[in-house]
Amino acid sequence: MSQFSFSDALLTWFDVHGRHDLPWQVSDDPYKVWVSEIMLQQTQVKTVLQYFDRFIERFPTVHDLGQASWDDVAPYWAGLGYYARARNLHKAASIVHQQGHFPTTLEEWIELPGIGPSTGGAMMSLGLRQYGVIMDGNVKRVLSRFFAIEDDLSKPVHERAMWQLAEELCPTERNHDYTQAIMDLGATICTPKKPLCLYCPMQLHCKAHQQGLETELPFKKPKKAVPVKSAKVLLLQTGSNEWLWSQRPNSGLWGGLWCLPIFEQEHDFQNIIQQFKLISTRPAVSISHSFTHFTWQLEAHIFPVEHDQLEFLQAELGGEWFSPDQATALGIPTAMKKLISAIDL
Repeated sequence: MSQFSFSDALLTWFDVHGRHDLPWQVSDDPYKVWVSEIMLQQTQVKTVLQYFDRFIERFPTVHDLGQASWDDVAPYWAGLGYYARARNLHKAASIVHQQGHFPTTLEEWIELPGIGPSTGGAMMSLGLRQYGVIMDGNVKRVLSRFFAIEDDLSKPVHERAMWQLAEELCPTERNHDYTQAIMDLGATICTPKKPLCLYCPMQLHCKAHQQGLETELPFKKPKKAVPVKSAKVLLLQTGSNEWLWSQRPNSGLWGGLWCLPIFEQEHDFQNIIQQFKLISTRPAVSISHSFTHFTWQLEAHIFPVEHDQLEFLQAELGGEWFSPDQATALGIPTAMKKLISAIDL
């Protein structure tokens, strides 16, 4: 199947069956496209839709985001996960604000924090309506099945070959529609599990379908067992139900979000209890929270504290006294929201 027939077939399908009403599908606002592209990394559209409008309402332009502090931005990302995405978006928006204009070339986009060749290609195509090529998970899946590519796509040599195919197939006419179309095909028809081949415009020419390999491709490495880690959570609770929260460092897990103190070493936790003569009057509350690289079993121990202890505990442990609602408004990770829900207030 030639380049032109591939793109023509895809665009014909897109005109009828593609997604045309997503809130970031606007022709004159690269900023909205940019925010959506970063949110959509490792996150499904249905999840992003819950965050996008609220984020844009608070930061309607790149200048609003670029001038905001991280403390202002964090609550509007809390719960989306992969917080390095948000920190890089914030840094890059600050750079664009200072420059006074968006990048105009792929090379300039890639120079910004958090933007690689695929996101840069999306910004050229969807954001600026110029020529751009993308290589997200949807595109990899569509192309690996269409050409029945059984290689390990995580290896650089095979990744480069995929890019070459993507560039050969990508048209200059209606480039932005093609970019959206191939993502839509992967997201709605050529899905990771149980692809809907019967409705696919590529079915007759798809080599994986011809060979019965559509559910086997793209090649997946055997999953490693995810380690399980345990930690203790210190919940100091005042009579007015304020808890002692700490803001985590900007780098690392849950960067910049507010969190209850977590102790990965049992002896560190016990030392705190003994040092401050803390006595729990309630059973511990346990939750489990999974990341891509490990699962955390968190056990929260609740200690009531008297009013005359507050300044001393804050001075010794750091942090701020907030109610659960106040902390949530400032930005807390999903695991902390789980803990709040699990605790009978």
